[in-house]
Amino acid sequence: MTTTGYVHGYSEREARRLGDQADTLAALLHGGTAYPPGSRVLEAGCGIGAQTVHLAASSPGAHIVAVDASEDSLVQARERVTAQVPQALVEWCRADLFDLPYGDGEFDHVFVCFVLEHLHEPARALSGLRRLLRPGGTVTVIEGDHGSVFFHPYSAHAHAAVDQQVRLQSAGGGDALIGRRLHPLLADAGYAEIDVRPRTVYADQSRPELVEGFTRNTFIAMVELIRDDVLAAGLSTPEDWDRGIADLRRTAEPGGTFHYAYFKALAVNPGTGAA
Repeated sequence: MTTTGYVHGYSEREARRLGDQADTLAALLHGGTAYPPGSRVLEAGCGIGAQTVHLAASSPGAHIVAVDASEDSLVQARERVTAQVPQALVEWCRADLFDLPYGDGEFDHVFVCFVLEHLHEPARALSGLRRLLRPGGTVTVIEGDHGSVFFHPYSAHAHAAVDQQVRLQSAGGGDALIGRRLHPLLADAGYAEIDVRPRTVYADQSRPELVEGFTRNTFIAMVELIRDDVLAAGLSTPEDWDRGIADLRRTAEPGGTFHYAYFKALAVNPGTGAA
């Protein structure tokens, strides 16, 4: 399977973080995405179902096929969706993203969220997904870009901690800066009518729900989880790492601010030359 090791791990804490991220950013990331009843939608790389819940809630009547390579993640995803959106029409499938058991043009829409950043060959993945789309079908792709991070109070140590996350992911074959690449990746994979828009998160003390749900429980929590891997790779000393995390936490305190940009792309399968 040509994916990286999932740099954030599969701990219970990571599962909570993914849930916090999805719930906090649901309106921002899922706004404008809804599929008609009866349409077949492939969610590629559904993980623990944190995004599936919102996908199903916004598209009642759509038939969602949620695919992931991890059986443990699929078990969690099924439980999450059953509890939160019991009327959802979701079919679960364990499969490799590069070897999906579906025929040409079998889906009306494809949804991919926070998956490409973990792949060695994101363009190949997008090309393979295009084969599964009917002509005129759409793909929606959402990815972050750690290069969009800035905050107050400024801290070189905090920025270094974020950069170490980027370097660690890159060493594993992924790309934590992939958001800025969505348009060329989709173009190279043969999609048409590509439209990429930034979805910006800005948090300060006037937006306490974003400070808690995003700054603390999504972004800082993500960076905190990789401490052991960063130190084992020799990317930082314990003292510098701990200072960077402490400074990141200051951005979630009164007087702190935090900015991050996700990128959301919508494109169409023109129906010719699909891989």
